[in-house]
Amino acid sequence: MTSFITAVQSDQPNFNLNNSRLRLVSGTSNPKLANEIATYLGIKNVPLISKRFADGELYVQIQQSIRGCDVFLIQPTCAPVNDSLMELMIMVDACKRASARQITAVIPYFGYARADRKTSGRESITAKLTANLLEKSGVDRVLAMDLHSAQIQGYFDIPCDHIYGSPVLIDYLESLNLREVVVVSPDVGGVARARAFAKLMKDAPLAIIDKRRSAHNISESLTVIGEVKGKTAILIDDMIDTGGTICSGANLLKKEGAEKVFACASHAVFSPPAHERLSVKNLFEQVIVTNSIPVSQKEYFPQLKVLSVANMLGEAIWRIHEESSVSSMFR
Repeated sequence: MTSFITAVQSDQPNFNLNNSRLRLVSGTSNPKLANEIATYLGIKNVPLISKRFADGELYVQIQQSIRGCDVFLIQPTCAPVNDSLMELMIMVDACKRASARQITAVIPYFGYARADRKTSGRESITAKLTANLLEKSGVDRVLAMDLHSAQIQGYFDIPCDHIYGSPVLIDYLESLNLREVVVVSPDVGGVARARAFAKLMKDAPLAIIDKRRSAHNISESLTVIGEVKGKTAILIDDMIDTGGTICSGANLLKKEGAEKVFACASHAVFSPPAHERLSVKNLFEQVIVTNSIPVSQKEYFPQLKVLSVANMLGEAIWRIHEESSVSSMFR
């Protein structure tokens, strides 16, 4: 189902933006993705100076007039999370003081999203706090991809467009011509995500790994609910952090007789020891992620496949700028 979402990028612009007031500004978190988005739209990123003072403070200066423009700030709040978030808010403030007409924060990966509710006493809901910080800094609209929890959209009192990386992942999986596919949720909390993914995979059957988490970033797989023996299992999650959840799930699927195991996730957080866990031989056929977070060369391993979401984000940016439907991209 190749479309604008996964089409090969060309040197020819897809849109006529000669007289447009659309402007792209990239932070330092993922400049490669920002450049790919700019290529899709046929424009250049606004020049930006971002540097750090001796004491660690960040300094940002936009090098081109954006007065009256529709500005899209591209900045995943990935590691180092605090610096990425602070830089984004400083960029927002700089745009506000430069008289931008509208400021949209394009956040392919939304950090601090895992604490989206209180699970015990005296905890912070950092997802809500982050939303408040972005609003107070002057953001007019947010464009996010595969939030850890869909309810985070409601934490904003400004428009929040939520898009999904699944079409990019599914387009690639379909090109592999896999047989006897079963979509597997690595935990009960991801069942809705896995069910939606399975529906797009031509109504593939669904399996669930029942798991108990004893501490943060430590998980224990217990049993598989559903039939996986002799099938190609596709483990789907929104992110891979240390790899504990996805790898323990893959080991359990192998024990239950799964012929092949693929891991799919939108966000490659890859905190240590993810590289060592994911690169184990004969565990995964492939680990498929998107470039919402930049993956450094030292984090690559033979089974890793990184897909670009630049076209999809570029299309969403264009539709927001033109005030047309974003949700229709996924119908």
